[in-house]
Amino acid sequence: MKKYTLPLVVVILIAIGFYANNALKDETKVADCGSVTIANMNWASAQAIAEIDNIILTHGYNCNVELVPGDTMPTFTSMNEKGEPDVAPELWSNSIRIPLDAAKEEGRLIPTGYVFKEGGEEGWFIPEATLAANPELKTWEDVIARPDLFPNPENPERGALVGCPAGWACQIINQNLYKAYDMEAKGWDLIDPGSSAGLDALINKAVNDGDNLLTYYWAPTAILGKLPMYMLQPNVEHDKDEWENCTGVADCANPVPNAWGFSAVETVVSANFAEEASVAMDYMSKRSIANANLNQLLAWMADNQADGLEAAKYYLENNQDDWSSWVSEDVKERVLAAL
Repeated sequence: MKKYTLPLVVVILIAIGFYANNALKDETKVADCGSVTIANMNWASAQAIAEIDNIILTHGYNCNVELVPGDTMPTFTSMNEKGEPDVAPELWSNSIRIPLDAAKEEGRLIPTGYVFKEGGEEGWFIPEATLAANPELKTWEDVIARPDLFPNPENPERGALVGCPAGWACQIINQNLYKAYDMEAKGWDLIDPGSSAGLDALINKAVNDGDNLLTYYWAPTAILGKLPMYMLQPNVEHDKDEWENCTGVADCANPVPNAWGFSAVETVVSANFAEEASVAMDYMSKRSIANANLNQLLAWMADNQADGLEAAKYYLENNQDDWSSWVSEDVKERVLAAL
């Protein structure tokens, strides 16, 4: 049988055409991402994660990204009612479980998974030095019985529970728990720290000065990674139905004692993002950070007074083994080239 071979020049032209066609397909696929708005929440871990998403979506997927100010309740409400912003990278969803589940079922919002692999931790904390001096203070009710140990600086005759800044979902929860445990009648005031920075400053001062403090806090955080704080144990089990129908609901008329359960910290995206930026959905569904790694990042942020963008660059440069599994090799190379 006679064999026919193509001239070398034809082979080369065919190869060029093949690779050019595939490159065009890849470029089109990348370009499909379009415009994306990401909620930039006002606490450190959320800001770092928002900037990580910003860098990877911008440089890895050619998205046109805009970071917009956000907070748990306002961001969820806007996404649910208006479909904006497109991405809430760190949504502490226990406090909005019922309306969030409804939005998921109706297709307005799409869950992509837990951004913290082990979930978040929330509760009431006292300095470990306070526990060492008062070893009987192990539970919420142990502490509630001793307002005299935690005086309100503005009114030393009463105890102070430091809650959450206005606008945070945990503000509602702390208000309801304060009411459920009848803390006002038992000699306590609920204090608004004003901001995340104000809350951190109160904890730093109490620990460094050896003062007693009862405060809400959460993890992963730099504060709990660096300062010796003890998480008090609730005296009741978590009641999911009560939480969803009252504890986590604003202006609940008759809250009863309850406790934080597993704190789901999710990433949710708009239906528009899932459709228009579908090329990035695989990344969003894989992007999950181990709590220990995030604690280390947050401690680095605190030590270096770094903002979210600086933290994101530090993480991407120094934790390639962590985030490489979230993206393809091509996307990884584009992200690294942009740092």
